[in-house]
Formats: sequence, structure tokens, C-alpha cells
Amino acid sequence: MITFDQVTVHYDDTHEPALKDIDLTIDEGELCLVVGHTGVGKSTLLGTVNGLVPHFTGGTLYGRVLVDGRDTAHHPPRELADVVGVVGQDPADGFVTDTVEEELAYAMEQLAIAPATMRKRVEETLDLLGLADLRHRALYELSGGQQQRVAIGSVLTAHPRVLVLDEPTSALDPTAAEEVLAAVTRLVHDLGVTVLMAEHRLERVVQYADRVLHLPGDGRAHLGAPADILRTTSIAPPIVELGRTQGWFPLPLSVRDARRAAGPLRTHLADREVPPARRESTGEPERLLTARGVTVTYRSTPAVRKVDLDLHAGEVTALMGRNGSGKSSLLWALQGSGPRRAGTVRVADGGDPHDLPSAEARRLVGLVPQTPADLLYLESVRQELDQADRESGTRERARAILDRLAPGIDGATHPRDLSEGQRLALVLAIQLSAAPRVVLLDEPTRGLDYRAKTALTAITDALAAGGAAVVISTHDVEFAARAADRVVVMAEGEVVADGPSAEVVVASPVFAPQTAKILAPLPYLTVDQVEAARR
Repeated sequence: MITFDQVTVHYDDTHEPALKDIDLTIDEGELCLVVGHTGVGKSTLLGTVNGLVPHFTGGTLYGRVLVDGRDTAHHPPRELADVVGVVGQDPADGFVTDTVEEELAYAMEQLAIAPATMRKRVEETLDLLGLADLRHRALYELSGGQQQRVAIGSVLTAHPRVLVLDEPTSALDPTAAEEVLAAVTRLVHDLGVTVLMAEHRLERVVQYADRVLHLPGDGRAHLGAPADILRTTSIAPPIVELGRTQGWFPLPLSVRDARRAAGPLRTHLADREVPPARRESTGEPERLLTARGVTVTYRSTPAVRKVDLDLHAGEVTALMGRNGSGKSSLLWALQGSGPRRAGTVRVADGGDPHDLPSAEARRLVGLVPQTPADLLYLESVRQELDQADRESGTRERARAILDRLAPGIDGATHPRDLSEGQRLALVLAIQLSAAPRVVLLDEPTRGLDYRAKTALTAITDALAAGGAAVVISTHDVEFAARAADRVVVMAEGEVVADGPSAEVVVASPVFAPQTAKILAPLPYLTVDQVEAARR
């Protein structure tokens, strides 16, 4: 179905090709998972399948990419729209209508599909992705996860033979992600659709993949069975890391298979003390932010309902909950820029951020939004970093933080030419350069690989060690298990759980990390804990 014939892609402003001598075939009805660190060329590879590379991105494509017999070098995206459906990293970039129902129908209108068929497919897709209650909602009113589901649905309605998905579950909560992946798997197995998917959260998708395409970073690609490829890659989900350390063969890719292999390990760990997943605090921490009765509404629809929250120095808090539960609205209300119908927010020695000039408020409470590009407006990465240092009164701090999160980004690069993960890393560096006492991160791991998440954990730990309070809104349960001291769970705009990470996530079948599921009922959260207990 998809053939890469000695494909090389070289951009004019780079010394090395993004892709080099790619020679492989992806069969009909196959789900192929593309993995690799941030910036290694995954988006470029996906773009060659529907002609975005090189027709719109520039650069030079050598060799041939054939999709259902069509050479993408001679067929621009509009001539491949009936065969290839694409969902990009940022769903809002692809929206062209105003409401959910209209967006689902738009692609079919362009393909001149009969109205009766269009109506039937829209209804099927609404039910398939759990969007029926949102059908008349404006797209701009949706949460990031809801927008992602609409973007996927707008592609599915056209019934393409090839689906190209770039980070399709990155903004989804665990339950919604499972629903989307189940739908994609059904398309593969029941309809023979070929799916090429790039995803950093491998723990969610690797068990569904027929083969894995690994990009190690030198421009080349290695294609093979998931267990074979992941045994030696530098990027792997916790289940694979645990299997490597225990020498399990074959390497398990699902929790079910891992639990079957982990019986002896659970017995070995049963009488051992569980090492702490995080550093243990001493003494009574200083309260840096106090929120009481915070209420946020949009057009009389409540998003946050009378939330009380205290944030303490030296503590990293994970804010979790399903899509649309009010997490982002709460963060914006705490930062001061978002609407707040009722309630109070006070930062120690600083007052209410809502009442302060933006520059002063930024030194008290820093916020990285779900869509990081909203904060980027200059012509190069270097200009953005220099501006951040000037506003913060620092020197080269923003560049140092960026190099820890996503090393190797050229300062002359325009921010719009970065991958989603690289843009996120840039905005993180800009906001953290001001060293605010309270740091709010809205889905910061979206688009980041495991190595970048480890670097982000080190940065949030350093902020907490320096006396800051850090709140991370996230659907990434593996990241929360490693990075958070405390977990706050929201539902319908209210806080429904608040406590130490181990107590909250282990008790939840939805938010439990892979290690906890494999070793239950033992309260282990991370592979590092397991290794420490075995020493």
C-alpha cells in the first residue's frame, strides 16, 4: 500500500538530510507505529505519504513514495485526498468550519459524497468517538482533547484507505485515548485500512502495532516486529524497560502479558520495603498560593465549580481528569489571565495575579498553555530566547533550559519550522527563564519523547527544590508517576481526589501507570523503584 523507494529528503537550510535512503514497504491493513526522539524526522516521513513533503514544506525529495500506486512527487495532497487522510499534531490548525458537525462533513463535501451517505457517516463518527453531545458546539469552545477527537473524526468520515496520524492521542485522557485507538484498530482489522502512526506515548499504542518503524536520528529507518525493534532502541515504554531489566523473552508489550511474566518478580518483591518514588519532604512547606471558591463559567456553562486549592513550596502537583473536566480553565484562573466569575486567588507576598501588570504577574505565576505557539511571535528561536532573558533580567538562562529539554535546536530556526515537541520545549524555556514562584504547565509533555520528559522532570524537580510550587496538568500517567508528589483529580469542574501520588494513582484503574498495573497489588509506580528494591 505504501512503498518508500530509496527516499531521501533534504531541506535547503540543513547540512544533513532529514531522511536518508529509506527503502521499505507498508502492507495493506497494517498498523505501523513510527517511533523516535523529538526532531529525528517523524513528521517529515509522514508528510511524504500525502505529498506535503515536498509540495508544501520545500526541500528536495529523492527517490519515490508510492501510495496505492500513486507517486506522491507527481500528485499533490489534493489529488491524494480520496486515498490518504491526515491528522496533524495540532488539530486546530486543520479546522476550516465553525461547529463539530460541520467539520465532520467538510471533507466529504469536498469529495462530492452523496448527502444521504454524508449524514449516515457523520452519525456513525459522532457515536464512534463519543462526540454526540458536542455536535452543535463551536470548535473554539472545545478542550484540546475534544478538538483532537473531532480532527480524527473529520478524517474518518471520508473512509480513506490510508490514515496518517501524527501524535493522535497526545491531548487525550487515558479513557478517550483507548476509545480512539480501539476505533483505529477496528478500521485496520475490519476494513483493511493502512495506518501510519507517530506517537511518543508508546505505552498506549505499542500493543496495537503490527510493526514498528524506528528512526534513530541519522536519517535512516529500521522496520520490524515491535518486540524486536524495542529490545534495543533508546526509546521505550515502561513495560519494555521492565522487561529488559528482568530479561523477559519474548518481550511483553501488553499489561496482560507482562503480568503473566511478572509472577516471580511479585513474589520476590512481596516482603521488601517499597522505596519512595519521589523525594520525601521534611517539615511544614510554605504555602505559596491559596485559591478559595474559584468559579469559571463560559456563557453560563460552569467549567470550574467553587474549587479550593493550596499550593506549597517544593511540591510538584499533577492535575488530572478527563478531557473537559476544567483543568485548563482552573490553571488560567490561577494565573490571572483567564476569566474568573467568583472566588479568590492569593500568591504569598504578591497578591492576586489578576490585579497585577503582566510582567509582574509573570514573575509570580508562570503558565505554559496547551498550544505553545500562542506565545511565539518573533522570527527566530534566538530572538525568542533573547527576548525572554531581557524580560526576566537573566543571561543565557533560556538557552540553557532549552538545551536540556530539546538539545540541538539551531537559534536561526523560525519557531513555526519546529516540531510540536520542539515548540513546546521553546515555550517552556521562555516561561521558566523568569523563575516564577508558582509554575503552571498545561499538558507540557504533549509532543515530548521519553528523554525530553526525563529532562522536564529534572527541571520541575529543580524548580521545586528551589522553593517553587509546580502544577502540571496532564493526561500522561507515566509522567505523573515519576514527576509528581501530589495528584489532584478533577471531574465536572470539581476536585474529586487530592492526595499523595502513590495513594491516588494506584487506587485508580484509569490513572495507574504500567508498572503499578503489572505488579499490583504491590504499590510500585516506576521501574526505578523496582530496581531500587531489588538491590
